[in-house]
Order: sequence, then C-alpha cells, then structure tokens
Amino acid sequence: MQTEKIILGIDPGTTIMGFGLISVKGNKIEMISMHELILKKYPNHATKLKYIFERTLALIDEFHPDEVALEAPFFGKNVQSMLKLGRAQGVAMAASLYRDVPITEYSPKKIKMAITGNGNASKEQVAGMLKTLLNMKEFPTKNLDASDGLAVAVCHHFNSGGISQEKSYTGWDSFLKQNPERLK
Repeated sequence: MQTEKIILGIDPGTTIMGFGLISVKGNKIEMISMHELILKKYPNHATKLKYIFERTLALIDEFHPDEVALEAPFFGKNVQSMLKLGRAQGVAMAASLYRDVPITEYSPKKIKMAITGNGNASKEQVAGMLKTLLNMKEFPTKNLDASDGLAVAVCHHFNSGGISQEKSYTGWDSFLKQNPERLK
C-alpha cells in the first residue's frame, strides 16, 4: 500500500509570501495548491508577521502536511531587508514547529538547481520547469512568488530521499541543539 506524503513549501517574504503544497505517492508528485499571501496592504511589520504566523498555522491545520520546507534568506547588502526577511521566515518556522511539523531550509540556489539543474535560473525558468514536472496544462499564477513556494516543496521532495546538506529540525529541541548561538 502506497502512503501519501504532503509537503508545504514556503517562500517567506514581508511583501508577498508564496506557498505551495504537493502530494507525493511513490514517485508521483501532484500539486494540491499554490497561492500568495499579499502583505503589502498591512500597516506595519509586526502585523505582517502576525498574518504570516496565522496563515501558516491555517495551512497546516487545513492540509496536514507531513513536512514543511522553507527558502532560507539569501545574503544581500541591505541589512534591514535581511532582518525583515529573517523574521518572516522565523514566524513561519515557529508556526510549523508549534504544530510539531518538521521543517527543512533550502538556499535559493539549491532550490533552483533541484528544479532546473541551474542554480542561477530565473523565476520564469523555475515556473516553466514546474509546469512540466507536474504535468500542468496551465500554470495558475500571475506572480511568481506562489511558484517559488511550490518549487521549495518539490525541491524538498527531490532531496528527501538522500542526505540533505540543508538544516532540518524536528522540533524546538532539535532547532536549539543545532543552533546554540541563537540562545544568546
């Protein structure tokens, strides 16, 4: 009997958070859903973080994913942007861990490489390859943040068969053991 695994992929952001859910049965991958949480309409950063947390909990409660995969923040020159992005990722991680769903982080290059074979692929190339991989006639997205979230989920599926070099946590204890510097 084949078991189904559901993976939630999240591309965190403070303007738009993209997310995608896939179902995996054996080697067959199907898209369950992908969408975007538009955050630019909210008045301040704290309110945006609250909605990211609540929406992540709602997705977990509705779809019951077995695992959550997140895109790790990339390193840029704008420290304030990096800080905000890290907070967005952190609240999505906290929501997942709060529901006892294991999380794994992937770098943007690792995700692009897993989907297209090119770590420097464009968002459009990633979306095009997802359309092919998931046998979709049309790709239902106007913004590419939703497809980025879907790409994180598919990347996680591709990497879950082997030993991943990315960080994976099964709960708060696991997170704190692997990140002792964050206790300070």
